[in-house]
Parts: sequence; C-alpha cells; structure tokens
Amino acid sequence: MELTARGDRAAFARLFDRHQAAVVRFCTRFSGSTARAEELAQDVFVKLYQAAPRYRPDAQFKTFLFRIAANHCLNEGRKDARTKVSATGDLAAQLDGVSTTGAPDGALEGKELAACVQRALEAMSDRERTAFSLCRFEGLPYKEIAQVLDASEPAVKSLIHRAGLTLVAHLEAHHRAPPALEVRTA
Repeated sequence: MELTARGDRAAFARLFDRHQAAVVRFCTRFSGSTARAEELAQDVFVKLYQAAPRYRPDAQFKTFLFRIAANHCLNEGRKDARTKVSATGDLAAQLDGVSTTGAPDGALEGKELAACVQRALEAMSDRERTAFSLCRFEGLPYKEIAQVLDASEPAVKSLIHRAGLTLVAHLEAHHRAPPALEVRTA
C-alpha cells in the first residue's frame, strides 16, 4: 500500500491479484449475486486505490481492505435494492460439490442447502451478514471485524451470535421441510 500511495501501479496490481478473490467472495455473500459482487469488488478496489495515501502501516491491510468493502456494500445496499435480489444459483455454484456421495441426489441436496444458506444470509441485517461473513468465511478475528465495523468486540460477538441463530433457524426449517417429490420414469 505504501508503494501504491507513491503511484506504483505494479504494487497495486499485486494487491489486486492477491485479494480480489476474497473481496468478490465477500461481496457475493453480501449481495447474493456473483455478477453484482464483481461490480462491487471493482468499486472496492477503485476506492482502495484512492485511499492508499490514508493507509497507515500500523493497521492490518486485510482489515483496511474489508472496511472499505463492508462500507461500500452497506452503502450500496441502502441505495440499491438489487443487492437484496436472491441469486441462489450463484451461491449454489460456489458450494457445488459439497456432497461427498457424488450422486445426483447429493448434488441436489447441496444446491438446496446452498439456497437455504443464501436465504439465511438475506434474512440477516446488513451488519450481521457483514460480521458473520468476515468471521466464518474470511477468517477475520473479532478484533479486526470490530475495526471494520467500527464497533466493540462484544458488539461483534453479538452480531455473529444473532447471525448464527438466523442460520440455525433456516437450517432447521430446511431439515424439517418435506423432501422434494421424486419423479419416476416407467
């Protein structure tokens, strides 16, 4: 980031290459759409480039990056209803192969589970979804998530706990749902 702040485009390209996939994953979980997530991620990297002069090496780069990503997604979510559109197929594609059986019914169950997880993510508040995604999918510790969200660590723990409860409720409802009708051929 220090090199980027001095105008080194190659340094920024290395940052982009190293972190682009993680930012797109985060934006996908936030928006529910891979196409929309790619747009959001591009915006995040433009903002990151513009913010390079403000970066201080005493801060974790990943925290700085995800703060920009979280703020951008939260702001876009407030003004753009498209970020709430369900794109179950996108998440299902990310989780493709979850089944260990390799059987078609296992693949179907994996896609149904992905749809259930996506519905749970959509049911969470923006801050819960952000905290949960950063913790469970990106592996950030509570302290860094607190910095990203400008919140206390106990508040982050509470957000993640509530998000987990939402996920559990959706998974329990999915588990109780009757199995899909089986089509038989004669």
